[in-house]
Amino acid sequence: MPTVHVRDQAIDCPEGAILRDVLLEAGESPHNGGAAIANCRGLGTCGTCAVEIEGPVSPPTDRERWRLGFPPHDADSGLRLACQTRVEGDLEVRKYGGFWGQHTEDG
Repeated sequence: MPTVHVRDQAIDCPEGAILRDVLLEAGESPHNGGAAIANCRGLGTCGTCAVEIEGPVSPPTDRERWRLGFPPHDADSGLRLACQTRVEGDLEVRKYGGFWGQHTEDG
């Protein structure tokens, strides 16, 4: 069973689970501020659940590549959408600042 490390929490989850669901079920929002309310609920269209991930995950979906390909995101940032990402092993997850989590320079 994979373990997702986010902030100071270690969350066990089934392999193949959607990262956004894993985080929300553990009380860890993949969103910043008002994005916790104003988001697409996992459809992959808003981009507010963007996170940095280290560890084995599913390849980016077409929808994820599309959304991360235009502002405020940058396709080269290395961010992933938690709602489009399946956990395939132990992970380290980091959420950056900004409404969409796009401010990687804040890290």
